[in-house]
Amino acid sequence: MSIDRSSRVHANRVLALWCPDWPAVAAAAQADLPATHPVVVTSANRVVACSATARASGIKRGLRRREAQARCPEVHVALADTDRDARLFEPVVSAIAAIAPGVEVLRPGLLVLSARGVGRYFGTEHRAAERLIDEASAAGVECQIGIADELSTAVVAARYAQVVPRGGGAGFLAPLPVAELSAEPSMSAADRGELVDLLRRLGLRTIGDFAALSPGDVASRFGTDAVLAHRSARGEPERPPSARALPPDLDVEYLCDPPIDRVDAAAFAGRGLAEQLHTKLAAAAVACTRLLVHASTGNGENLSRIWRCAEPLTPEGTADRVRWQLDGWITGRSENKPTSAITVLRLEPIEVVAAGELQLGLWGSVGDEDERARRALVRVQGLLGGESVLGGVLSGGRGPAERITLRPLGDELVPISDPSAPWPGRLPEPAPAAVIETRPTVTLMNRAGTGIGVTDRGVFDAPPSRLRWGTKEWELTGLAGPWPVDERWWDSGHAATGPTARAQVVLDDERALLLVFDEGRWRVEGIYE
Repeated sequence: MSIDRSSRVHANRVLALWCPDWPAVAAAAQADLPATHPVVVTSANRVVACSATARASGIKRGLRRREAQARCPEVHVALADTDRDARLFEPVVSAIAAIAPGVEVLRPGLLVLSARGVGRYFGTEHRAAERLIDEASAAGVECQIGIADELSTAVVAARYAQVVPRGGGAGFLAPLPVAELSAEPSMSAADRGELVDLLRRLGLRTIGDFAALSPGDVASRFGTDAVLAHRSARGEPERPPSARALPPDLDVEYLCDPPIDRVDAAAFAGRGLAEQLHTKLAAAAVACTRLLVHASTGNGENLSRIWRCAEPLTPEGTADRVRWQLDGWITGRSENKPTSAITVLRLEPIEVVAAGELQLGLWGSVGDEDERARRALVRVQGLLGGESVLGGVLSGGRGPAERITLRPLGDELVPISDPSAPWPGRLPEPAPAAVIETRPTVTLMNRAGTGIGVTDRGVFDAPPSRLRWGTKEWELTGLAGPWPVDERWWDSGHAATGPTARAQVVLDDERALLLVFDEGRWRVEGIYE
């Protein structure tokens, strides 16, 4: 019996539901305007979103407010308001969640869920898409749905209202303009637009042109975010954030006394709870990419919603999503609106990544200096290759050099061996502050100035008293060891070189060295502070 491996690989397909021009739709709904009325949303006197009727009048994103009004005098102008967008999107999310569990909000106007469950429940993916569109229409909004093997492809497919066949992600994306890689801000890095501009200047007009580049060339010339965009362009399985188990006791909970029934009180509680959550995340050396917001009311109602983020959440980002969600529950028009005040608020991270993905600054916020340094290092990678900038991660082993695994910047810091596994004969703590890769040769001497070594029994053949390194000599004021290194005893070639041992010595200038005796010579393996 043959097995369709491709169907197994892409068993968990993704459904994305996108409401076009959602900020403009939300602004029109708040102003009680008909759907056909032209609406623009502005920020810093520039148009950031507009309705279809406004576009028909020649308005587009990036125009100045005055120019937009000149092109369409009757246009309704509203200021950008993410709280409004999230509050008015909550009824749509509730309507979809009522028939399709597992809904995750990427941003107001865009949600995703697994296509497998709804496809089985309604018979086919196409029928599921039709039913979800009907539910959104009943909630008073228009939407488009895309289904694909990968999350990023499904989001792009939603913009074209397409159900991409299994394994057909690369073929669907190939003829699309390369600008689609940065069209959705919740699925790309903040500087993805700069990458798209660079690709255009290089003559790469379509996603297929970009996908035709070799992964090695992309990694060595463009940087980390370009590698992720390239994998999306090729329709390849997207790397999970980390196969990292959730540390225990990361949930944070707030007992609301008095109960919360106002948005300002909810925002204040959410900010404090976000700070508590990120304190726990920092202590566990992880960052959150999927967050569950849960609330309980005095009448026993339980409300929950999952927010998914392309990049690890900051404390400010967490507080914003909590405020948006509570605003939607408290003042929204959803049928699931609570009938009493909120008494318990809980935040629960359900997906985390290594804390290195979110480098914190000195005072707890995201470090701008660290981000600039990271960009400079990525630029070095682009000039000299991916292996030119390496980062270390603690690995398993007995010697200090064995316990360091170097990985290229941008790759997940995965050690070669498990550092928590038992390592009999491991060098005792503390570890040296600096490990010398070249391991220069030194001479350990007795009081008569004769060099000494280690016997087959793993002890000094004479009491050490002095150390010579090059042309300089020091008296020893402290000594620990030797510790025999009993490794590769099955390798006859290795065993023939003689005994191997490590020792720690303290010099009369208060420096401490880690020495290793191998092949009949002493070498400096590390230096202690």
